[in-house]
Parts: sequence; structure tokens; C-alpha cells
Amino acid sequence: MFGISYWFLPIFAGCTWLGTLLAMLGRWIAIGSPHYTTMNDTQHIAYISDIGATPWGKPLFIAGSAVTVVVFNLAFLSERWLRHKGRLAKNYNWTEKILNICALIAAIAGACGLILLTIFDTKRYPNIHVAMLCLFIGGYIVSAIFICAEYQRLGIHYRQYSILAASFWIKLAFIFIEVALVIAFGIMSNQSHWNRAAVLEWTISLVYIFYVWSFFIDFLPAVKTKDPEDRYVHPKVLAEHDVNRASTEQGGNLMGGPVYTSGGVGGTGESYQMRENGLRPVAQNF
Repeated sequence: MFGISYWFLPIFAGCTWLGTLLAMLGRWIAIGSPHYTTMNDTQHIAYISDIGATPWGKPLFIAGSAVTVVVFNLAFLSERWLRHKGRLAKNYNWTEKILNICALIAAIAGACGLILLTIFDTKRYPNIHVAMLCLFIGGYIVSAIFICAEYQRLGIHYRQYSILAASFWIKLAFIFIEVALVIAFGIMSNQSHWNRAAVLEWTISLVYIFYVWSFFIDFLPAVKTKDPEDRYVHPKVLAEHDVNRASTEQGGNLMGGPVYTSGGVGGTGESYQMRENGLRPVAQNF
């Protein structure tokens, strides 16, 4: 279970973003917390963007941001592929697939926003920088909304898999917390409370890390579904197995003889196949 698998992608992306932020903040503190020209007169805490506009901070900001969002978007693509292959709970209908694709598109938009805001720094391109910041934050919040909608629908058809519900609530919490922080950031900035706004900006960026890490639990089931016989089965197929098993058992009981089946669905919703050494579940969570 602890071998390198798809769960490594969100962990690596989150750690990269955390390392980038700590390196930028640590370096700024280490050189004496200088007051940059992009900072307001009463501002003593630098924004991430203020540090990212310096000669030493910009390369670090660009590199760290690019690696973070590229790897994180690979996690989105991997999740779509794993559901298609049955390594994760399969989408029940096209509505869920569309929600997943919309989440991916919004995430790509958010990724572009982050990369572009690091390139168009706040010192030389203040208006473009603010616009890209809005695209970054808005893109990932919208993406999280689509993911929550998809997971909510998946949870209806896969009630036996509590991991879907756990992931749904974690991502929903991210939406509410991040939106609240963004609103507070806007209010503090509008009222010229620059230091409070700076603290909120750093907090928003740190909360984003936990959102990235939350995808770790989404990939855990894929660790145990490498074997095709262990993969998830579509709920409609499971329902057909139940009907076939019931018909077989009813026919055997009417004849007064033993009942033989090639498989069926257990009480927990797992599908089983006959093996020489007994029954083995076709789809399991962990």
C-alpha cells in the first residue's frame, strides 16, 4: 500500500507549494524583512506577490508555482483515467463525467492564472497580476465545486465506499473556508489594513496546500486495484448480477437441488467471482 502510486502526485504538488512559500518567506525574514517599493507605507508584512517581484524571489516563485500546478493537474488527469479504467469508482452516467471534465478545465484555468501571475509580477504589471490572481483563486474554487458535485452523485451510487463521502466533505470545507478568507482579504485590502490582508493572503495560500493534499485519499483505492480482477464494477452491472443470482437461486430451489452460481453481489455491494480457493471480491475499496 505504501509503494509509490498515484497518491504521490498530490502529495508532491502540495509539498512543492509549501516549500516554495516557506523558502520565499524564510528568505525575506533572513535578509531583515525589507520594505519593498511595491508595499504601502504602513505595510510591514510583505505579500507573496511583493516577494515574488524581487530579483531573487521571482525565479523561485515561477519555478515553484509551475511545478505545483503541472503536477496537480496531472493528478486531475490521472483521476479521470483511473475512473475510466475502473481503478477508482466508475462514473455512473455522463453527468458525472461532464462534472469531472468541467472540474479539470477550471483547474487548468486556475493553473494558468498562477503561472501567469508569477510572470506578470505586481511591480511591472499590477493590473494583469491582479486579474491572474483572481483567475487562479476562482479557477480552483470553481473546480472544487464541480468535484464536490461529482462526488456527491458518486456517493449516491456507491454508498458502501465511505471514502467518497470523506473526500466530499473535505473539499466542501475547503470551498467555504477559502471563500470566507478571500472575502476577508478583499475587505481588509479595501479598508487599507495591509498587514492583516497580507496575513490573510499567506493563509489562503496555505489552505490551498491542504486542498491539494486531500486528493491523497482519492487515490488510495487505486493501490489495491492494479489487478483487473480487483477493479470496480459499474453499479448497473452489479444490479444485473443480483438479478441473475436471484433467478438462479429461485430456479434451483424450485427443482429441489443445490444452487450453483458463477458469481454475484454480496451484502456490502461487492461483486464476487468463483476461484479455486473460494470467493474473491472483484471490487474493493482498500
